Formats: sequence, C-alpha cells, structure tokens
Amino acid sequence: MSILMGDMLPHGAFQVMGEEGPETVDVTEFFSDKSVLMFAVPGAFTPTCSASHLPGFVVHFDALKEKGIDEIVCLSVNDVFVMNAWDKANNAENLIMAADGLAEFTCSMGLELDISAAKMGIRSRRYAMLVTNGIVQQLWLDEPGEYKVSSAEYVLSQL
Repeated sequence: MSILMGDMLPHGAFQVMGEEGPETVDVTEFFSDKSVLMFAVPGAFTPTCSASHLPGFVVHFDALKEKGIDEIVCLSVNDVFVMNAWDKANNAENLIMAADGLAEFTCSMGLELDISAAKMGIRSRRYAMLVTNGIVQQLWLDEPGEYKVSSAEYVLSQL
C-alpha cells in the first residue's frame, strides 16, 4: 500500500552530492519545519523524465516558490553520481537532486515500480507530493507509463 495524504513520511534517507562528495540526508530532519515539493521519476536520463518531467520543475521553479514552497526535490532510484550528472546536464542547480540508490525510501512509501521486464529493476513510480513538516498534504500519482498529474504544470495549477 502506498503512502496517502495525511500520512507522515517514513523514516529514511537519500543521498545528495555535496561540495566534498556524497552526503546522506535524513528524511525526518530534512522535511521538518518546511514546505517541500518532491517529485519522483523512474530514472535519470530516461526519455520522458529528461524531456519533460525534470525540465518542467526547472522552468517553473520561481512560480512554485511563489506558492510558498521552501524546497523542491527530485527523487530517483539512481546513484548520487548519476543524479549529480543529470543536474548539471539540465541546469537543475536550484533543485535538490536526491538519489535513492537502493530504492529503500521509495519502497518504504510503497511507491516502487518493478520494471525488471525492461531490465531496469525496481524504480520509483512517477509522482509529485507536497509535504509540510513531514506530512503529505497532496499526492499527485501517475499511473505506470503515464505522465500527467505529476507534471510541474499540473501541480502548479493545483497549488
């Protein structure tokens, strides 16, 4: 069962690239006392994720911040080095590029997607969520293979 609106995010961690290399970020600490928009993609450098999903949040960053969002996080089941390279390739320096390399945080939320048949293993479903002080306020969850309600444009229209 996946996480629902009103649920507290589970304990966990993800990695980001810091100035001196990979850093582990505690989920409970990171999401405390702020409003965070987190969106997840099945994979960095994949077609829809690179052509539409990530660029939408880069383009609409300022408009989302104007809606009271403190941080915008892009989460993917990739390693921190891939997420860092994807950041640089897409001018996403304003976003927090979060790596969930073993899908532990993703699975703890029940938002995993098994695409082993395509030789991609366990990944994240495509979604966006608004989290305030660690509690899911809104969840825009796309069906597998779709890209609709998790887009920056749709989320912006709902805030």
